[in-house]
Amino acid sequence: MNRALLYARTIPTLRPTQIIGRLWRVVHKPRIDASPAPRRRADVNWTVGPRRERSLVGRDRVRLLGREREIAGADDWNDARESKLWLYQLHYHDDLVAEDAAERAAWHDRWIGRWIQENPPGEGNGWEPYPLSIRVVRWIQWALTGGRISPEAVHSLAVQTRYLRDSLEHHLLGNHLFANAKAIVFAGLFFEGREADAWLQRGTELVARELREQVLADGGHFERSPMYHCLFLEDLLDLSNLIRGLEHALPARRRGLPDELNETIGRMRRWMRAMLHPDGAIPFFNDAAFGMAPESSELEAYARRLEFGPGIAPGDGVIELAESGYVRLQSGAAFVICDVGELGPRYLLGHAHADTLSFEASFFGERWFVNSGTSLYGESAERVRQRGTAAHNTVEVDGADSSEVWSGFRVARRAKPFDLSITDEARVLTVRCSHDGYERLPGRVRHSREWRLDDGSLSIVDRLAGEYTSARCALHVHPDVRIERAGAELRRGPLAVRLEQTGGRLRCEDGTWHPSFGRTVPNLCLRTTLQSPTLHTRLSW
Repeated sequence: MNRALLYARTIPTLRPTQIIGRLWRVVHKPRIDASPAPRRRADVNWTVGPRRERSLVGRDRVRLLGREREIAGADDWNDARESKLWLYQLHYHDDLVAEDAAERAAWHDRWIGRWIQENPPGEGNGWEPYPLSIRVVRWIQWALTGGRISPEAVHSLAVQTRYLRDSLEHHLLGNHLFANAKAIVFAGLFFEGREADAWLQRGTELVARELREQVLADGGHFERSPMYHCLFLEDLLDLSNLIRGLEHALPARRRGLPDELNETIGRMRRWMRAMLHPDGAIPFFNDAAFGMAPESSELEAYARRLEFGPGIAPGDGVIELAESGYVRLQSGAAFVICDVGELGPRYLLGHAHADTLSFEASFFGERWFVNSGTSLYGESAERVRQRGTAAHNTVEVDGADSSEVWSGFRVARRAKPFDLSITDEARVLTVRCSHDGYERLPGRVRHSREWRLDDGSLSIVDRLAGEYTSARCALHVHPDVRIERAGAELRRGPLAVRLEQTGGRLRCEDGTWHPSFGRTVPNLCLRTTLQSPTLHTRLSW
């Protein structure tokens, strides 16, 4: 791809505040304010939230994203040989809220002290606003659950909060800016006094604004990633948790924030339940993987501890999540999630994949058809491949992606879905939709797809209108699924699903599934080369 053209197609989609924010970061150096910390507030209560997987596995040894190493000295906190995401995780200090964290209290006390000594203010990855935001919250959560937080750490918390307040991520917006706002609210309620009140004023102002911007009417997070949806829901539960009993400390014009949080949490919980596979875990649309966000069961348990009502799992039928662009179908043994929506907010597609009209499906309570997932960030060719159309259960035309995903977190021209129709008649659930992502190609190709689900079969009809040289449809199967009889039968344990196709030439290929960051699992892909403009696929059981 011509990189200059990609920039030219991407930059106009950004908001002015993002462009100005990027320029501001070049010329502006946040101020280091090492003045004494405000006094701690005495009346803060905290209900324990979801526990992270243990990452501190030795006094100075960590295991992050499936990779283990010693952090022996100051240079190791910013080792350029490690990925940016790995280094960010190192600075989060998630082990403070991990399983059995109290048993490692002495390690944690030393770990926090080392971080303060070996990461001077303003220097290195740990002082970038996003990991700084996560760490501020983790230190405060640790203190509120009985962890020892030294006077030096209390002072560092204040220094970090001041630095964060001066380096908010307006150039990125989205979940990054919300994480900044959450951290400032936490600090504003952990401390008290005029400075803490100013932090609380700014933090609650941003939270209230971003809450309305980032949560859609159907309850979905606006980046359309189930993983980031769960992270954002945890953020809201944490804020509700902290604010309870401290409403009197909120700025007068933000006294309604607890009610707004609670209403939004209800919508987000309903969205999450609609999206989950029968195994209780998220599907892989856009950037999504296991292990980065709490599991849905942990979030539901947390909500119940905070005295939110019990959730009710959806049953058979169709659920349209209209604003986020997903449709859930369930009939008997079959569950299907269809992606019929736009990639995300026009100005923020860093976590978007070229997955328009893809789907995932479970049969008999187990996953059978899966999008390929996400194992890494950064700007590698593998990152672009995992975001590309061929890594998803949909149709690729002339080797092009339905949306122009490029670099690590950018999208140029985007597919736009249209002509969506949904019917539920005589126990048959039908979804039809088209997209224009390939109309940018010389042959101006339009892809239309129909899913039809009943008690014993799932039929998928793909139609291409326009001129093209080649087209391929991918069906990626879960690693536990075997493919037999030349692709005509799929098996998972003792269970079987029959596959019939007309209109294409089917072959079975080796593939990879990426269920978590740093992990690649071999699987199989049924890839069909279309031999006519219409491909009929029928799965029956």
